[in-house]
Amino acid sequence: MTMSSLHTSQLSSLKLIHKGKVRDNYEIDDKHMLIVTTDRISAFDVIMPTPIPNKGAILTEVTQFWLKKLNHILPNQLTDLPLEQVLPDADERRPVENRAMVVKKLKALPVEAIVRGYIIGSGWKDYQKTGAVCGIKLPAGLQLADKLPEPIYTPSSKAAVGEHDENIDYDATVKLLGEDLANQVKQASLRLYKEAADYALERGIIIADTKFEFGLDDNNQLVLIDEVLTPDSSRFWPADQYKPGSSPMSFDKQFVRDYLETLDWDKTAPGPELPDDIINKTAEKYREALERLTKS
Repeated sequence: MTMSSLHTSQLSSLKLIHKGKVRDNYEIDDKHMLIVTTDRISAFDVIMPTPIPNKGAILTEVTQFWLKKLNHILPNQLTDLPLEQVLPDADERRPVENRAMVVKKLKALPVEAIVRGYIIGSGWKDYQKTGAVCGIKLPAGLQLADKLPEPIYTPSSKAAVGEHDENIDYDATVKLLGEDLANQVKQASLRLYKEAADYALERGIIIADTKFEFGLDDNNQLVLIDEVLTPDSSRFWPADQYKPGSSPMSFDKQFVRDYLETLDWDKTAPGPELPDDIINKTAEKYREALERLTKS
């Protein structure tokens, strides 16, 4: 895989419909859109000015791997429409090649479906305060990063870019989606997580938690959308370094976060430029996650 960077995509032949922290979404037609996964990296909800080379290509490959592997559980938004047909101009296509997915345009659900197999992050903070996460009571005496007796479904509401998602309980998703659809989302999320976590563990990666997104097709059938089980949407930990009681090193932005914590930076935009050693170490972690999952 050659090293190259794409901080922001520029596709003049398609209309940009949404620019997220990492993804640029373009309209193709009434039924399809193009998701371009750039090399942007965010930390503390701020997009850094420095890209991580090949990050977008790696995230795209990881997502496509999981979408195909888990297709028996739930259909996904991938299409067979070739990129060459969507972007016939080779010069325009070249910068986004390997970073772009042609997908069905679906109605996205207003819920982020989070599954936790281990207690860390905001879940750990909730547990310390209340002994529960999103209203789910957990056993007393858990340590930081402990494995939970069973994976738990802890959804959050979707926030606008730059704002924080808010943890909600299952009853709140019933109000948003209706009982039947809320239950479908919960059961699908747990099943997807369990199968992926078992597979990853065999390859030396603990998936501590992850975030799924879903949409509805024209027949109101549930469809898996967006990125799936990547180092950006999940916490990946090396199994051989895992030890409850401390926060494990992860396969994602850990080097970036740790570096930023050493700076006199107030965690508001604009973010600082990242030095080469942090960029290279972070790129290597993303690459390692891809190789462990897909090449073994």
